[in-house]
Amino acid sequence: MKITNILFTGRLVDELEGLLNAEEMLNGRRVRFVPDGEVSSGDLDWADAFVAFHPTIIFHFGGIKWVHSLGAGVDRYMALNGDWPEDVLLTRTITSFGRKIGEYTLSYMLKEAQHHDRFRDQQGRGEWKMVAPRTLDEMKVVVFGTGEIGQELAKILGFFGVQVEGVSRSGRDKDHFFRVMSLEEVDDSSLGAADFIINTLPLTKETAGLFNEQFFGCMNQAVFINVGRGGTVHHGALLNALDSGALKAAVLDVFEVEPLPADSPLWSHPGVTVTPHISAITTPEEAVECFLETLDAVESGGELRNRVDVGRGY
Repeated sequence: MKITNILFTGRLVDELEGLLNAEEMLNGRRVRFVPDGEVSSGDLDWADAFVAFHPTIIFHFGGIKWVHSLGAGVDRYMALNGDWPEDVLLTRTITSFGRKIGEYTLSYMLKEAQHHDRFRDQQGRGEWKMVAPRTLDEMKVVVFGTGEIGQELAKILGFFGVQVEGVSRSGRDKDHFFRVMSLEEVDDSSLGAADFIINTLPLTKETAGLFNEQFFGCMNQAVFINVGRGGTVHHGALLNALDSGALKAAVLDVFEVEPLPADSPLWSHPGVTVTPHISAITTPEEAVECFLETLDAVESGGELRNRVDVGRGY
């Protein structure tokens, strides 16, 4: 596939322009770097490649042959009205997301295991009371999603002796997991024995609202961490589970609406930790590296590890 006209837009557009111009990597191709709110219908008609985190409000395919997401998720592309054209390639950014999410998750697991909040409260009261920390190798974690991110997360946690079980659509065995279950095989006993439930799943028709009242009813004082997509979680059910004690705490990095609205009850609930979608940020340098590798593969007919199966949505 020959790519001639490339349209970049979105929050990294200025940084990408500086890096790509400085490295003179796009010689022979016509390029436009346009802020998100300024992309015109003419820009879309002109481009044969569209590069952004998500489609613009006025997005249409026009003559576009290739869409490249600057993030790992493509659910906002999949949500476009109508079927995805068969002749339009969709790729996504693959970088060190698994390592970053592993470190993010591990930080909250250690915070819980080492009783950081309890000792901070005791300090405020001038109270000396010993409570033995837990070790990570005592813990059981269930990770929903066994792709590249889930496998890297399992590898990191496994290094510390954590027993990690995985859940995927197929239930096929994957490296670094003690075992992998299909969505249909997950039962109350497996979830009820978990210390942490970690979601890394993409948002698809099958995963939308997956974590609901029935799901959280299986918990037994677990901590729920969401680094996948906000639309997979019914937040009303999550709050009910926290209030009932089924859930011990929730760490949420992704939300159905971002930024999280100021009136959301998630902000003020004492059992919820909110972070602003920072568990695996794409840096400009990483975005450029993955884009250039993908561009080379697209034009040379090489292997595309980051090609999206639009039928599955990931």
